[in-house]
Amino acid sequence: QVQLVESGGGLVQAGGSLRLSCTASGIIARIYTMRWYRQAPGKQRELVADITSGGDTNYVDSVKGRFTISRDNAKNTVYLQMNSLKPEDTAVYYCNILLKFWGKGTLVTVSS
Repeated sequence: QVQLVESGGGLVQAGGSLRLSCTASGIIARIYTMRWYRQAPGKQRELVADITSGGDTNYVDSVKGRFTISRDNAKNTVYLQMNSLKPEDTAVYYCNILLKFWGKGTLVTVSS
């Protein structure tokens, strides 16, 4: 049974930083691309960043230069370092693998 558990969300002021973590179990995560999505209130879920098994990364334009995705294959964990946070980054952040397994999400709230 594949499980993804996110952590690290919280309330932060604009300009602040948070680091999200997502740990996978029941799957050898290191051989797959892992993704972070987010869903803001009233909006569709969007892909924020992904990282391939080889470490190649991609980001949505709105977070380039501010967010960094990384992974620790020994821990089956993917991270999202978020710096210079803006109120528009407020959302529930979800971890995804294989485009079908999802975590329950972690809430990030950025106050202005």
